Amino acid sequence: MNALLKHPFRVTGRLLWLGGVAVLGLLTYFPSCVFRGGDKRELRSRWLQSSCRRSLRIFGTEVKVVGKVPEGGYVVCNHLGYMDILVISALAPVTFVAKREVKDWPVFGWIAQLAGTLFVHRESRTHVGKVADEIETALNQGAIVVLFPEGTSSDGKTLLPFRSPLLEPVARNGHLVTSALITYQLTDGDVGEEVCYWGDMTLVPHVLNLMSKKSLRARIQFAPSRTRTEDRKELARRLHAEVVAMLAAIQIESK
Repeated sequence: MNALLKHPFRVTGRLLWLGGVAVLGLLTYFPSCVFRGGDKRELRSRWLQSSCRRSLRIFGTEVKVVGKVPEGGYVVCNHLGYMDILVISALAPVTFVAKREVKDWPVFGWIAQLAGTLFVHRESRTHVGKVADEIETALNQGAIVVLFPEGTSSDGKTLLPFRSPLLEPVARNGHLVTSALITYQLTDGDVGEEVCYWGDMTLVPHVLNLMSKKSLRARIQFAPSRTRTEDRKELARRLHAEVVAMLAAIQIESK
């Protein structure tokens, strides 16, 4: 509400813009993904890419990419909130792995379901195993699958431990895997509180506040892609170390 009072025209205009993007997304979904022949997973990923590119403009987002965007395989990345989805998907057609709670998010959850996101109930070993099989199928089809192995989002100051079960498809079959780090900059706010979506934050007020910001800069860095065949727990530790190193370098540069 404070954001709406401070910048009523900006927030109202962007809300209407978001509504228009949502309607356009629905109108283009059926001819792009349902009534068109071909690989449905790839069609959904490309539809999501177009939708996310349009959505990034709503927040006035500029994206800087460091390294090469992978053309396939597994991408493991730190997780700061819903903006990560928009930024990563705008770069390439990808399939996300997300916690099941995302299904219930307004607008974002709806888009995620239409896009073919693989939702996982992390507390159920049976369900984790099922999703791991679905990930394996997508990787075998040449997809880019994106996982946030921390299991939840944070304020970005530190990196939570990586959970290993959903890394099993890579450890078992030697698919390409790429570690990535995403960070944000605001000229008129606090990234940890106003861009990152974590803890007990509430989605709608957070989105409204972010819409009140003039612009947002996102930076995503990709390490070189590698083929890995290690034990999944060792793999999780090595990938975690790579992302920690990238984060430390960014923090040193910003001082």
